[in-house]
Amino acid sequence: MEPVEINAGEYYLRQLRADKALDDRPALVAAFADPTHRKYVLNYRLRDLDEATEYVALRAAQWAGDERCSWAVAEPTTGDLLGEVGLRDLDLDAGYAEASVWVRAASRGKGVASTALNAALRFGFGGLGLREVSYRYEETNEVSASVARKCGFTLVGPELEPAPTGERLIRWRRTA
Repeated sequence: MEPVEINAGEYYLRQLRADKALDDRPALVAAFADPTHRKYVLNYRLRDLDEATEYVALRAAQWAGDERCSWAVAEPTTGDLLGEVGLRDLDLDAGYAEASVWVRAASRGKGVASTALNAALRFGFGGLGLREVSYRYEETNEVSASVARKCGFTLVGPELEPAPTGERLIRWRRTA
């Protein structure tokens, strides 16, 4: 699948980039250095530009392999990276994906996550024909609970298996 750009109103969603025109790598390194980000995003460490380059390449490969649709949430006039939103664990045959979203510290509290996630969900349900999207987060992540409610997810409840941190994972779901 080829990456798709989405007009999300105040923001736009585009592929992560590391080229002469636009380089998200410094913003990615800064975002992944944030303690709040590190608390909830455990499966990636981006400590330098080389690791950020690998991350950008990974997201492009995931698009190409129909594994994950991942977008940089960007400020429309500058293209600055505000966060990332995605539909991961894509199963196009089953019509299923799991949503994920994070926002840089300076952009939190402005509705970036819910705006971006709603746009990604519209694409998932309308463009990909998904029938169900799950959203999970660690129980203490109250911001994620708010995002789930704002995006029309229905609470399913705690997962049987805890997060890698030992904290309970809370699952929500939304159907087409």
